[in-house]
Amino acid sequence: MYDYIKSLHLIFVITWFAGLFYIVRLFVYQIEANDKPTPEKEILQKQYKIMTYRLWYIITWPSAILATIFAIVLLYLMPAWMQMPWMQVKLCFIALLFAYHLKCHQMYKQLQNDQFNHSSNFMRLWNEGATIILFAVVFLVILKNAFNWVYGVIGIILFSVLIMLGFKFYKQIREKRK
Repeated sequence: MYDYIKSLHLIFVITWFAGLFYIVRLFVYQIEANDKPTPEKEILQKQYKIMTYRLWYIITWPSAILATIFAIVLLYLMPAWMQMPWMQVKLCFIALLFAYHLKCHQMYKQLQNDQFNHSSNFMRLWNEGATIILFAVVFLVILKNAFNWVYGVIGIILFSVLIMLGFKFYKQIREKRK
């Protein structure tokens, strides 16, 4: 029974993160579509609203709920984990993940109401938040050490900085071509 619950938990964690990664990418596209001329702007905005709605309510939210339910069942089956430092740190990251998810929900609602409060560049940076949380949680679960996850997070932050530098370089090239 334990292995089935663990498998279901992992499947829904994967689909939850997939939804979080893709929703923010759709936010980028939706924000950039707002700068397009009419009628392209209206056509794209309508399509992105449909896409984000379906992703958010058919994949991301259900995955978050099911991943959480299966996690609670796992903790019920293995209550000793709650005493382990790595699990306590992991639960802090999960709380951070829920805060990230709820902030994405707020951004989703704003964009559905044509409120553009953030730039596409901000959203590209925001997208790295879920990646950092994912790295930290995976290292915690695999290594079962409350402190080794730091090296993984430092590595992904450095990797993210390199990606952002590459993004800025690519943006400069794109702007020179215009």
